[in-house]
Amino acid sequence: MIGIVGGVGPLAGLDVVKKIIEETIAVKDQDHLPLILSSQPNRIVDRTAYLVGQEEMNPGYAIASIILELEKSGVTVAGIPNHTAHAPRIFDVIQEELLVNGSQVTLLNLIEETARFIKEHYGEIAVGILSTTGTRNTRIYKLILESLGLTAVEPDEEWQQKIHAAIYDETYGLKAVISVTNRAREDLVASVSQLKHQGAQAIILGSSELPLALKEKEYAGLPLIDPNRILARALIQKLEPSKLCEFKP
Repeated sequence: MIGIVGGVGPLAGLDVVKKIIEETIAVKDQDHLPLILSSQPNRIVDRTAYLVGQEEMNPGYAIASIILELEKSGVTVAGIPNHTAHAPRIFDVIQEELLVNGSQVTLLNLIEETARFIKEHYGEIAVGILSTTGTRNTRIYKLILESLGLTAVEPDEEWQQKIHAAIYDETYGLKAVISVTNRAREDLVASVSQLKHQGAQAIILGSSELPLALKEKEYAGLPLIDPNRILARALIQKLEPSKLCEFKP
């Protein structure tokens, strides 16, 4: 059974579940794969706030606890649709807690799955990264991409502030407003164009809410890489490879 740690943010978990259904070969209800979404945002402190010192509690402990609960319900492979949660200071704690508690769940790494997917399907290209400031500051995407021979293209500080605000601002950001605001989308679209100007050949939507705002497969001639869909496909591949739809760029 597939397990999804939701609530980080809440719509991202639903998005991954939807994409698991879309990427599964099925002609009737019974052909779809068993899964559980556990969305408990009240238990998991903000990941970026922790990384920048605004929160004391490491959210990795709560995430690991939820994965252990999912395992008791039959989950064998799990994913976390949140990029900042994969920063080493958080993800290492999750893995350590699972190990200490004797967990047998296979926990996929969203960042690694995304980087491998890009190399497999697009080659060793220059990849622009849209993400929260917390994710950017960890350099996790940059390090993993470069370890696979890809080039990471990051926005400068001015553009990074605009991207972060498009996600977090309490008046127009994606986390605060259910429907995507014009300002958030406009700033994100402009950021894609800026990264293209800097040499990016593809763009990673490196925050869990970004695929909800940028639903196109490409923009300004650049492929938009959706880690939520990549995670969905990787979970299917791990649980039941014969059920995975063919990838269509």
